[in-house]
Amino acid sequence: MKEKRLPLEGVRVLDFTWAWAGPQATLLLALMGAEVIKVESQRRLDHSRLRSLVAGPSMSGPDASFIFNTLNLNKLSVTLNLSKPEAVEIARSLTKISDVVAQNMRPGVLERLGLGYEDLKAVKPDIIMLSSSAVGATGPERLYTGYAPTFAAMGGMAYITGRVGGRPAPLMGTIDLRVGSTGTFAILAALYHRKLTGEGQHIDLSSAEAVSALMGDAFMDYAMNGRVQERAGNRDRAMAPHAVYHCRDNKWVSIAVGSEAEWRALCGVVGDARLVDDERFADAFGRWQNQEALDEVIGEWTAGRTPVEVMEALQAAGVAAMPVYSGEEIVTDRHVLARGVIEEVEHPLMGTKKVLGPPWRLSKTPARVLRHGPLLGQHNDYVLGELLGMSKDDIARLSAAEVLY
Repeated sequence: MKEKRLPLEGVRVLDFTWAWAGPQATLLLALMGAEVIKVESQRRLDHSRLRSLVAGPSMSGPDASFIFNTLNLNKLSVTLNLSKPEAVEIARSLTKISDVVAQNMRPGVLERLGLGYEDLKAVKPDIIMLSSSAVGATGPERLYTGYAPTFAAMGGMAYITGRVGGRPAPLMGTIDLRVGSTGTFAILAALYHRKLTGEGQHIDLSSAEAVSALMGDAFMDYAMNGRVQERAGNRDRAMAPHAVYHCRDNKWVSIAVGSEAEWRALCGVVGDARLVDDERFADAFGRWQNQEALDEVIGEWTAGRTPVEVMEALQAAGVAAMPVYSGEEIVTDRHVLARGVIEEVEHPLMGTKKVLGPPWRLSKTPARVLRHGPLLGQHNDYVLGELLGMSKDDIARLSAAEVLY
């Protein structure tokens, strides 16, 4: 049987991204079959090769980072020392045979190297370029440095995230991944536009604005009602109960009730007369106004059960309930395993590693994990030799001169 094509097969991406947000954008393209060539150098390593924001500088070397491996599956690596003019010319040559260029440095960095959009458009008129930065390439704060917590802060999400009456929550890596996914969407839209018109374009992506775009309800609430949303913890603005509840063995379960039918079903499963007899819980508004008392009754029921027991009992009755899983519990969950969410790749230095596969199931063009994240400079010979036609002697000379470094 003929193997199904990948959705982006034949698309080539020249990838100058680093850290988390940029590589997430090109990772999704690589999972869909694009040939992604990651440009990096020992002179300025992607920091995810060396450290984790959670674990600190814990990697034993640039080729032994589980974080880098996960963010760079299916990609190729070429080491271009862009402080050398000859390396910049090689990057220009690669642009000529590419469809997309992606970068997430501060505005002006690639421009000073002669690799800005106008420079690359001169060598490839229909090139698509993604420039992702903290707050965009225009405006008075365009040169500000930013990472995920600052994206969340300026985008507004940190303000509405946290406990009632508590301080804003400085969201971390999840913000980078949302920004990266937004970048993927923009690139796909630009590729579609080019297919229709033949025109390339420059995508100026503000990470803070990408965050704002994902919390439209808060902006609409202000625009229509003049109301500034505040931190509400796990509370919903209409549903109750809507919280996480303590279970056996110091585990937690999430329960949400969105209709009267679901409420009656929950009452039947829990079997506590207080839920039915207490007038405070007689209607949805009353339950919402008395959530602390309501959560106390439900919490007494969940406390003697495991999260899975709670989930199975409530889901059987049509009530939304799910365990709050740790990382270990996710990768061993029966549903996750049955769906093939977690895949394994063989890494030359780290051995067999579990990685997160594509989040979609496309029936005609299925995305998939093909290989581990690249070793530093692993594909220099392929990129310079096969794609650009350089001889082995030329490649050796470039390496000796630290153009390839």
